[in-house]
Amino acid sequence: MTRVAVIDVGTVTARLAIADVEEGRVTRMMRQSTIVNLGQDVDKTGVLREDACERLLVCVDGYLERIRAAGVEAVCCTLTSASRDASNSGELVAAFAARGLKAQVIPGQVEGSLTFLGVAQDFGNTPLLVADNGGGSTEFALGSLGEGNKLRLSFVRSIDVGCRRLTDKFLSRTDPPSEQDLSQAHAFAAQLFADVRMWEGGNMPAPKRLVVTGGTSTTIVALTKSLVPYDSSQVHLSIIRMAEVERQERRLAALPVAKRSELPGIQPKRAPVMLGGVVAVTEILRATGFEEATVSESDLLFGLSLTVAATVDGLPSPVGWRPEL
Repeated sequence: MTRVAVIDVGTVTARLAIADVEEGRVTRMMRQSTIVNLGQDVDKTGVLREDACERLLVCVDGYLERIRAAGVEAVCCTLTSASRDASNSGELVAAFAARGLKAQVIPGQVEGSLTFLGVAQDFGNTPLLVADNGGGSTEFALGSLGEGNKLRLSFVRSIDVGCRRLTDKFLSRTDPPSEQDLSQAHAFAAQLFADVRMWEGGNMPAPKRLVVTGGTSTTIVALTKSLVPYDSSQVHLSIIRMAEVERQERRLAALPVAKRSELPGIQPKRAPVMLGGVVAVTEILRATGFEEATVSESDLLFGLSLTVAATVDGLPSPVGWRPEL
């Protein structure tokens, strides 16, 4: 057994996982998630705000305390969309280094591959389309798992559509947003997602299932079931259908942020960006042609944990990317 710790710093959320990996499978995982909104205003300014970085570093200091007490063999930290976009992300990487943490800003293709690796553990060799909808981007990956847990990916794409980005671009002008602003958000996402059905034409296997990951998708389930407190067992591998996603959008769009934050099933700090996320999920379903999607919690944290454990054990990286530990 190999015990590893991974930190994923997204545009909205910073997440920690401490995982036990054995024979290429995650056998146990402790997770913690904190909304820090690192990507606040990045789409407009192109830089990470000082107060956002401070929130993140306070969060990571707490994570490092847990890691030190956990007896892990290796630690890995990745940063995604907001850090890819920001011109000053190097300063954040340096702040991590001062804490003894080697942080890597990873490309969207690596992010999508790691997420697919985590998701696919639950589906065997079924051809999947995985859509990881985050704060600043959505990663699409098409493929399956082969023998020996080997990835077979037909394509991976990262598209700059996420809940934070849509909120900052279109949905924060008025509270609640106008119908025109909501329509513009839909049109923007639809345009960027327009050509994701790359399997059409017979050059690659068509997906049998659409799987979605990310805080928006899990919160849609939590809102639908009014989960208080949040219950992972009622979320993981749940099905969300287009009609329910559209119903939640109408519900959220009619409320100001303060009222959204009071709905059972939503984290108050997610309320400001939740409508943008639902818009993105709606357009994912439309663009891919699926009427429903499976929600997975076995996401990038799982894929990253498997990849770190393989590196510790001296095995080839399952995604072709080697983490700095």
